Amino acid sequence: MVAIEKSASSKKKCKSSDHLRNSLFQDIRIGKTLSKSKNSQPASADAEGVSPPSRSEIIAGLNEDLAREYKSIIQYAVFSSTLKGPEYGDIAEQLKKHASQELAHALEVARQIDYLGGDPTVKSKDAEFSDDSKKMLEIDLRAEQETIKNYRERIIQAERGGEFALSEKLRGIIAQEQDHEIDLKDALGLR
Repeated sequence: MVAIEKSASSKKKCKSSDHLRNSLFQDIRIGKTLSKSKNSQPASADAEGVSPPSRSEIIAGLNEDLAREYKSIIQYAVFSSTLKGPEYGDIAEQLKKHASQELAHALEVARQIDYLGGDPTVKSKDAEFSDDSKKMLEIDLRAEQETIKNYRERIIQAERGGEFALSEKLRGIIAQEQDHEIDLKDALGLR
């Protein structure tokens, strides 16, 4: 860290601040450059003695997330069309919006997998179905809760692996997933 004397001129303070900022950016660039290799795993461990995940481990987790997004797209598309009863009219429209948002999530996750040097999966997790409208919403709620839990884990994994931009993208996805969870809880009378 750069120390700035109180008696120094403002010009010197400005130069010191610039030096600190440039030093930090250089460290970030160096750290990013060192982790560019497809399967790189930094040798040093974190404070708990755990090595950061490799890119291949992050990619594997993201592919699991992508498969869950495919499942959600399928379920939302089907459930929005098959919910029965006047009490489900509003949520059916919301599920259509959820389906398009899940597609946007899938596209972003696939893009991140490709950026990291992986191949996005084309396989979906097994979609669930029910003839009962309430059970359909319960299925979707459980899926959203599982997705949120897994994205939280992926954010930690991405940050430990030095993939900070990825963790920020995933935070944006989680925000929408939590909105979906709220919509489903409201429709089920759980809030």
